[in-house]
Amino acid sequence: MRHLLKKLLPSVAVALTVTGSSLPIPARAQTYPIDCAILLCLSGGWPASVPCARARAEFIRRITPWPVEPPLQIWRCPMGASYENDRLQNNAGRIFEALYRTDTRRPLQSLPVDNLVPTDLALQLVQDRADIDISGPEFNFVRSIRVFDVRYARQHESGRDGDCNRSATVVLGTFGTQGDFSWQRSSITALPEAHVGLERWGEHCPGIYHRSVFVDWRDYDGNYGFEQVNY
Repeated sequence: MRHLLKKLLPSVAVALTVTGSSLPIPARAQTYPIDCAILLCLSGGWPASVPCARARAEFIRRITPWPVEPPLQIWRCPMGASYENDRLQNNAGRIFEALYRTDTRRPLQSLPVDNLVPTDLALQLVQDRADIDISGPEFNFVRSIRVFDVRYARQHESGRDGDCNRSATVVLGTFGTQGDFSWQRSSITALPEAHVGLERWGEHCPGIYHRSVFVDWRDYDGNYGFEQVNY
């Protein structure tokens, strides 16, 4: 894991430095690996730095409605690229070290380039999951991310009988073994203790109307962190 992070760090630093320059930024600059920065900075507990500040801002922007997106889109971080020879009938392929030479001053691109990848090899993109195996415990920090979307939570007394009406829709987004993201139904009672705004839910019947998105995680060392966006 540490070796992987050391490999990715120069690429992230270069990419974010370029995009933060005063030079005009062409449209294609949007493809820089901000998700590599999110991956690295999240794992390290968001250390104080300009690249990590930008990465965290993007992490939070993605859960700011609407729409609510996966805060880490690890499939956009090219940690490895698989190339397959389209002319081979047995689907033989090989893993191409797409990012780096041993000289860390110049990261390799993840697209075929002259003298790097034979022209008859086509890049096979991996959709919606990491392009390397991240099933090991060193990547538990990715799977620790939870996104609670409280689409609405309402509590109020009804009419003359004084009954308390409560209704809520909460969905939970989680990451799978290889960084794939999915939503499932959840509930108010499943919200983490750090969530604020619904502490009086179920307590007598104070009027409540609440909407928020709450994301929490644990970094590589197990330290807890969270952010909440109310709307």
